Amino acid sequence: MSTLTVWKFNTTDGADNALSKLETLQKQQLIQVLDAAIVSWPRGRKRPKTYQAMNTVGAGALGGAFWGMLFGLLFFGPLLGIIVGATAGALSGKFTDYGINDNFIKELQSKVTEGTSALFLLTGQVTIDKVEAAFAPDEKGELIQSNLSIEQEARLREDFGAEV
Repeated sequence: MSTLTVWKFNTTDGADNALSKLETLQKQQLIQVLDAAIVSWPRGRKRPKTYQAMNTVGAGALGGAFWGMLFGLLFFGPLLGIIVGATAGALSGKFTDYGINDNFIKELQSKVTEGTSALFLLTGQVTIDKVEAAFAPDEKGELIQSNLSIEQEARLREDFGAEV
């Protein structure tokens, strides 16, 4: 089973720094990072920068379509206006199937703001105490969302899984 988590950081480079540390911990087999994406919102920009941070070739990866649609819904939806209102509504309904509901979207939109960053992680096995211990208190992000049901995970992989 894998877990989808979202971590918010109070700096624009916090998510990048955390992922770098997680990649080191993965080499030590303390965490299995299946996929990751980052949102970084530099001061002075109207919208955040988003990118998929991992090579998605392999089991468990979600692929660019998932991240692109999620970030579009979260951060760029208001720019699209009425023209794609029905499409945005359909996407919102589809994401609810994965445990990503309106409350989650509103919470993310209120927390990931100018001057912050967020790390979206799909992880497999984790040695929680050792991974937690590797981060200094000022490096730890705020956990916004966690845990997929087995059904939600299966649906995500079916709909957005990268081809192996």
